[in-house]
Amino acid sequence: MKKLLLAALPLALLAWVAAPATAKIERLNLDQMVERTDNALDAEIVARSVFAVNHPTDGDMYFTKLTLAGRSMRDGRAMTVDVIYAGGFIDAENGVWNSEAPTDEDVRIGNKVVAFYRFVDNLGGGVAGNALYTSHGGIYRTQTGPMGRVVMGRGDGYAIPYNTKIESLDSAVRTISKKIGK
Repeated sequence: MKKLLLAALPLALLAWVAAPATAKIERLNLDQMVERTDNALDAEIVARSVFAVNHPTDGDMYFTKLTLAGRSMRDGRAMTVDVIYAGGFIDAENGVWNSEAPTDEDVRIGNKVVAFYRFVDNLGGGVAGNALYTSHGGIYRTQTGPMGRVVMGRGDGYAIPYNTKIESLDSAVRTISKKIGK
């Protein structure tokens, strides 16, 4: 399988160069992230799985599904939600790496996270579901320290650029949600 992938790499590179660009990197502030998503969760990752889809047009595709249990940062409701992103491995031979996917460290079962998602009718291969918005840019780990729980910022250009107390982020998301009518 790995030899086949290495042989196909030049063809894939040629197709990528020749194809019109459809993806782009977005710089989003928190207001933009809240506006473009259906919800933000303060949650724990309670399950993680990878599934494959063989689509007649799109071909073999792999997706990772995270089950998040927590509460909506928009209205405080307790909820459990599945979110999906492209990429992942079922085993050592079956799967695909996606440079935009969150790291394994970010999506470990038991991690406490803040996740932004939006429902998408077709993520590829006919798969519909709650997409982790901007893939790795839509999930933020949290850590508890002497000053309380903190959402780990990702730097300039991300919705949460610097480490932020969960209470401050919670308040900001609620305020933005009310302002935009969500």
